[in-house]
Order: sequence, then structure tokens, then C-alpha cells
Amino acid sequence: MNTRPSNGNAFVRLVSRLFDVAPGEAPAVAAGLVMFFLLFAGYFMLRPVRETMGVAGGVENLQWLFTGTFVATLVALPLFGWLASRVSRRRIVPWTYAFFVVNLLGFAAGLAWSPDSVWAARAFYIWLSVFNMLAISLAWSVLADVFATTEAKRLFALIAGGASLGGLAGPILGTVLVAPLGHAGLLVLSAALLAISAGAAVWLHAWRDRNPLPAGSIADSSEQQRRRPLGGNPFAGATAVFRSPYLLGIAAFVVLLASVTTFLYFEQARMVAEHFPDRTRQTQVFGLIDTVVQTLSLLTQFFLTGRIAKKLGVGVLLTVPALAIAAGFLWLALAPVFAVFVVVMVVRRVGEYALVRPGREMLYTVMPAEQKYKAKNFIDTVVYRGGDAVSGWVKRGLDLIGEHPALAMFIGAAIALAWAGVGGGLGRWQRRLEQAERDGRSPPPSPATTQERPA
Repeated sequence: MNTRPSNGNAFVRLVSRLFDVAPGEAPAVAAGLVMFFLLFAGYFMLRPVRETMGVAGGVENLQWLFTGTFVATLVALPLFGWLASRVSRRRIVPWTYAFFVVNLLGFAAGLAWSPDSVWAARAFYIWLSVFNMLAISLAWSVLADVFATTEAKRLFALIAGGASLGGLAGPILGTVLVAPLGHAGLLVLSAALLAISAGAAVWLHAWRDRNPLPAGSIADSSEQQRRRPLGGNPFAGATAVFRSPYLLGIAAFVVLLASVTTFLYFEQARMVAEHFPDRTRQTQVFGLIDTVVQTLSLLTQFFLTGRIAKKLGVGVLLTVPALAIAAGFLWLALAPVFAVFVVVMVVRRVGEYALVRPGREMLYTVMPAEQKYKAKNFIDTVVYRGGDAVSGWVKRGLDLIGEHPALAMFIGAAIALAWAGVGGGLGRWQRRLEQAERDGRSPPPSPATTQERPA
């Protein structure tokens, strides 16, 4: 009898060694890749249009759009909290994404009816900004719920590669299909992709049911638990954050990250408006930057991020990009030209997508289920968008001080250094919680580390 391994088995082993994936994990990784690919492809089809709408309303008015997004987030999050308290964890994503699908179809009808409406464009800009944060945060909540910390260090960056693939495919699809389908058609296609992405999230929960984690760990989440609602009230996520030093640290990290992002976003809008007055050229520039960012992010996620997290820890993922951005701000202060800005912007976004975001999500793997959904989404939406709004007004104020154009860049460098310091502290804290779980000890007392309540 031939006992030699088949070519198929050899290929599976090669892929497993190359990407550090256990054979039984391969289906879950594939489902996670599909979930992120479809979500990001749908979003990135529409993102260049949103950016062009923001510039068209006037760079000097961007802070109003950021403030409107923050207010809309304050309205949306209690509604999400109410839903998360009353439906089972495995159904939070399908119900939420279904609501977004209905929204997209409504916007598609509105664009078909009145394609040149300024207020419809502003409403869509704000809606897409809220959708972006909540939908992506929920996808990561599923991963933090389904995978244990040791699995997350190996697999999160690889699965996030689906986001980069979607970020590459989305702008291409938008460019190719906008002429035959129009903007309304793109929204309908995005709605279809989002619905299929929700199906992949449901499949991930089913995979965990068939491959349960060891009982007794923080990450343990039986099928019966995932079929129960989280309970609590719509504001439980906010109260959990304010009562937990660990979650407050994550919130501070997110505020600093949002501030750095906003400073560079405003610079991007200003420089693109100055160098490319034509709207078509603006959309092309935004799309080209997206393509470069997603390509570099994909390579980093597939081959570097997981190995860095496994060997050097989460803290390295959270601090190295921040230090690089601090240096980039100083470079911009000394050489405020478009080419330098593009380099800094690409480094910032690659660092965030390929290193910071997977590292940030790994922080939640040591938390119980309620914090993985409610507290996490409060931080990812209200806290992030609040940081956006405040830093947007600060950046606008600094821009009005015409005598010191480099002042905003020096302040941005200081914020990035503070971001690096908080990230390093969180990395050490996460390692202690993970070690406590591995040793079978209880983590430090905190409302955020208590076991979930029965429904």
C-alpha cells in the first residue's frame, strides 16, 4: 500500500508552516478572511466617493462633518447596546448588518432619485463613517469571541489580510463598475457583499461550537453561552469602560490614535485640494493611496505581524508604528511637501492596519464576552469618534494660526509619543492577564474581568 503523503496533504502542511496555521484552524481562517474581504470590499468601493464629498464641502468645514459623525455615533450606540442585550451573541452581527443593508438600499434609492443633493451627500458621509467603525468593530468582536489569545497571536493578522484584500478589490470594483452601475448600483452591490459577510460570521460561531475551547479559561465560550443574550442595559459598555482601568487604558490609546489620524487626515484633505483641484483627480489620488496602503498591509499581515506578536508580544505591535509616526510628523514639520506627506500617510495607515489594529484587538481576547461586544464597541465608536471630533477642532484652530504652520506637526509628534507610551503599557498589562489565565490564576480584580452574568 502506498503510504506516501498525497500532494494535497503536502500542500496543506506547507501552507500551515508558512502561515503558522494548525490544520483544524484552516476553515476558520478561511471564513474570517471571507468575512473581512467582503466587508472591506463593500466599504472601499464607497470610500473614495465619501472622501471626495468631504473635500467638496470645503476643507474648512470638515470639523463639522466629524462633529456630526460623533453625534450620530452617540445616537447609534445605545440602539446597538439594546440589541446586544436582547439577542444571542451569535446573532448580533446578522441583525446589525441586516439593518445596515436596509440603510444602504435606502441611500441607493435616494441617490437614484436625487443624485446631486448636497444634504444627501453629507448624510451619506456621516452614515458611512459610523457604519465603518461599528461594522468593522463587530467583525473583530466575533474574532475576539471565537479565538483564544494564543490563537489570536498567530491568526488575527492573517485573517486581517482579508481586509487588505478587500481594500485592494474595493477601489478596483468601484472604478470599473461606477460607470455601468452608477453610485446607486455600487450601494446595492455593497449591501449584497455585507449580507454574505454576515453569513461568514455566523459560520465562525458554528466552527467554534464544533471545536470548543478548554473549559475554565476566560476565553471559554460554550455553544450554550453564545446562544444566550448578553443581558445588561444599553449603556453597559460605557459603564464597564469607566469602571475598568484596563479598558480605560485602551480608551486612552484609541483617543491618541484617533487624534494622530485626524491631524493627518486634515493635512491630506488640505494638500490634495491644493494640488488637485479637479474632483476626478482627487478621487484617483485617494484611490491610488488606498491601493499602495492595502498592498503593503497585506504583505506585512501575511508574513510578519503574527510572528512579531508571537515572539515579541502585543506591545511591539502597538508601539513601533506610533514611534514611526512621531518621526514622520517631525519630518513634515521640516519639509511640508506633498511627497513627504504621502510617505508619512502610507506608513501611518500600513502601521495601523497591519500592526496596530490586530494588536489592539488582541487586547480584548483576555476579556469576558460582554466586554468583547459592548465595551469594545463603545471604545471603537463613541470614544474613537469623540477623539476625532475634538482633535478636528483642535487641528482647525492650529491651522488658523498662520504664522506657525509647523505647530500642528510638532503637537502631532507629541501625541504620537504619548500613544506609544500607552501602547507599551497595555502590551505589558495584556501579557500579565494572559499569564494569569495560563497559570490558572484569577486576573486582577476589575469589573471588566468578572465572568459574564447569566441572562
